Amino acid sequence: MLQIHHLPEPITYEEGLHLQQQHVDAILAGTGRDVILLLEHHPVYTIGRLRDQSSLRNPSALPFPVYETNRGGQATYHGPGQLVGYPILDLNPRGRDLHKHLRNLEEVLIRACATFGVIAARRENMTGVWVENRKLASIGVGVRKWISMHGFAINITDECLPPFFAITPCGLDGVRMTSLSAEAGRPITVAEAASVVEQELRQLLSHSPPCAI
Repeated sequence: MLQIHHLPEPITYEEGLHLQQQHVDAILAGTGRDVILLLEHHPVYTIGRLRDQSSLRNPSALPFPVYETNRGGQATYHGPGQLVGYPILDLNPRGRDLHKHLRNLEEVLIRACATFGVIAARRENMTGVWVENRKLASIGVGVRKWISMHGFAINITDECLPPFFAITPCGLDGVRMTSLSAEAGRPITVAEAASVVEQELRQLLSHSPPCAI
């Protein structure tokens, strides 16, 4: 069975990266297995190792630290009220298909949103999950010898939205971020959302290879 660990307390981004690297090393050494971490982070901005980092706007003026990391993509924010998922999966028996991996993560979140009565969807040529023109979840991954790292961040409560105003989220000018609570029209806790997301992760990612989208 796919191992899914829900960390009960927020952790720093550095701690999350260290945990991921430990699991990647274990899989590569033949002593570990696929695992997904579900958690919240202490407030932080992250960005991929890109030459163009203009999506951070003015890094020195940002209210929280900036961490340059080994995932794809432009600037985003992580913090309380947002559910972060890190699938550390061996993609070798899953066809070494990074495109399918991304689409599966989107599908997990789309199905979870539907459980709360929120109709979410993809947008053409834009990785992530949207409700109409409002962005609900961001996805950015990395791979090391076809072991996946990083993953998704879905906004659950409105608490996590204001820090996005200080950056250009995912490098998309004029994008409006939203939360699952706002779209559902009722308060939803991170723990409540994590329980539903976990069910969808088990259903969609437990098999090797994962089902096609």
